[in-house]
Amino acid sequence: MPKQKTHSGAKKRFKVTGSGKIMKQQANLRHNFEGKPTKRTRRLSQDQVLAKGDAKVAKKLLGI
Repeated sequence: MPKQKTHSGAKKRFKVTGSGKIMKQQANLRHNFEGKPTKRTRRLSQDQVLAKGDAKVAKKLLGI
């Protein structure tokens, strides 16, 4: 049987915690920082747990 390959795009975007949760980087943190409050950019810089339905798809792509 051939081995299942990990989806290259998914492995760059998601990371798995020790408890099995899938973490993702939040959007809106790439440019136009002059127009965004510092409070907002700090909040967006934190990783966020992926939603349950999305996590199911992401786990399949990651081969978990």
